[in-house]
Amino acid sequence: MLFAIYGNPVSHSKSPHLHNFTFLKLGFLDYCYTRIKLENGNELVDNFKKLKLLGANVTVPFKEDAFRQCDEIVGLAKEIKAVNTIVYKNNKTIGYNTDSIGFLKSIEDFDNVKKVLIIGAGGTAKAIAIALKHNNIQTTILNRSKEKLAYFKEAGIKSDDWNDFKAEDYDLVVNTTSAGLSDDSLPAPIEIINNIFSHTKYAYDVIYNKPTPFLTKANELGLTCKNGKDMLIFQAAFAFMLFSDYPEFNRISNLMKYAMEL
Repeated sequence: MLFAIYGNPVSHSKSPHLHNFTFLKLGFLDYCYTRIKLENGNELVDNFKKLKLLGANVTVPFKEDAFRQCDEIVGLAKEIKAVNTIVYKNNKTIGYNTDSIGFLKSIEDFDNVKKVLIIGAGGTAKAIAIALKHNNIQTTILNRSKEKLAYFKEAGIKSDDWNDFKAEDYDLVVNTTSAGLSDDSLPAPIEIINNIFSHTKYAYDVIYNKPTPFLTKANELGLTCKNGKDMLIFQAAFAFMLFSDYPEFNRISNLMKYAMEL
């Protein structure tokens, strides 16, 4: 039984390691998970069916493509309009979004988060913002340009571009952009970042595989910081449950945490 992650780039993804390790430990010996680099997002579900996959994860830049192509959309993915997990069931491709619940699970160790600033306006920002909205957590989106803010305004989520932004007091600021992934850039000008950090106590970056300039700066200013490793593990664990029908989330996530350290 074959599973995969779609992305471009995708060679860096830890998902095959996490899933294959957990399949093995839980006795799913005929399950195998691989990577697929896709050039054209419009071909995602056709490729999924051609390879006879039973499930897949979807990473940037194809989450919105997956949403448009799945036969059925379930849960918050309908509102987020982005899919990161596909399951083939009853001759249909069914799309889910486990990023949202994975993020909420990953911030449980932050105390009393009631007001959040999200930097970026892509698929991950949408998943986090909608999850926070459904948990009655006040949320603001900050993005470089106005073009991508229409979705958030329609969803009733406060949003600003760099020119209109005025920092307020936040419990948590989250970077959902790729800034710092392959360079030393920040997700906004340093003046804005310094202003934000003077108005918050927690900083979170969804990037998990390197210390980013965003979190380095937050650490220097004494903020409590977290990268995206737990979000990666928790969203993967929820996806694993959809792939396998294995019901024990804590066992899955603990195995995946162990696999991350190997």
